[in-house]
Amino acid sequence: MSFFEKWKAVAAMIFVEFALAVVNALFKEVLSRGMNQLVITTYRFSIAVIILTPVACFLERNFISNLTGRVVCSLFFSALLGGTLTQYFFLIGLKYTSTTFSCAFINMVPINTFIMALILGQENINMKCKSGRAKALGTLCCLGGALILTLYKGMPLINQSAPEVEVNHNIKSWIVGSLFLLAGSVVWSSWFLIQARIGKDYPYQYSSTAIMSLFGAIQSAILSLVIDRNTSAWFFKGTLEISTVIYAGMVGSGLCYVVMSWCVKQKGAVFTSAFSPLIQIFAAVIDISILHEQIHLGSILGSILVIIGLYILLWGKSKDTENLMNSPTTEKNGQATLPVTSTPSHT
Repeated sequence: MSFFEKWKAVAAMIFVEFALAVVNALFKEVLSRGMNQLVITTYRFSIAVIILTPVACFLERNFISNLTGRVVCSLFFSALLGGTLTQYFFLIGLKYTSTTFSCAFINMVPINTFIMALILGQENINMKCKSGRAKALGTLCCLGGALILTLYKGMPLINQSAPEVEVNHNIKSWIVGSLFLLAGSVVWSSWFLIQARIGKDYPYQYSSTAIMSLFGAIQSAILSLVIDRNTSAWFFKGTLEISTVIYAGMVGSGLCYVVMSWCVKQKGAVFTSAFSPLIQIFAAVIDISILHEQIHLGSILGSILVIIGLYILLWGKSKDTENLMNSPTTEKNGQATLPVTSTPSHT
């Protein structure tokens, strides 16, 4: 296996997490200017549909023949969980908190995904081997880092005389925002597991992302009209709002979802979700260098622990993959013991 083949999935996910961190920073800015959460989501997914549909028709011309009712139903729920509800919950949480704080809750995604995969039998831990112990230790490290990021603020490290952004939020709003962020991390984790199944049944990243975006746009528009019937919320108020929606649609919902779907198909749900903590690191860099926000000791300590846990977990997953490739696949009750780490083959 060449160096590029070995590391291209890692490089792709690092790019995805950086792009999503930029999306979150832009969303925080336009939300502070009063833009509606569901309107942002609707426009974002609509642009993704416009961009991806011609690409899917050109590169995946036979995708319609493999589009069954089961696949359409799966894509509908994929859009509901990974698109509409995740975006809605995270944007509300982002509105009530801050960019770095909201990204810290994304660090819970690998743990949630791993636990869900264990419950559903899509992942296992063999504590008798090094890879199993590494996965368990990496998950605990990520969880510990996420808890530090969330619960321990610590002393400010830069611009100590600058006013704190967080003081503008009262305790009640901060708690409400935290609950929405927690809900968003749970439904986001479930999307990875659904997408793992879709990748096996329907191996067309561009068309599946386009269809999912279409469902997400329809769901978000209906939910927006039910919650808030103020039509003025659908009109842009400035260049920043237009640029944010276009970037979020083309990159955030278009390119990033395609890449994540490909990574889930190639490496599994846990591998793909394990990169989510990097969003918090990139968000902190953006906050400091561009938005000039404060950073605290808790963010540094939590981020270091998350990165350590991330690499331990990825090492365990890579060892599982090597063991699977170097030995016959063991089966139990007619099913492979590690279905998440196997790469599905399609003719």
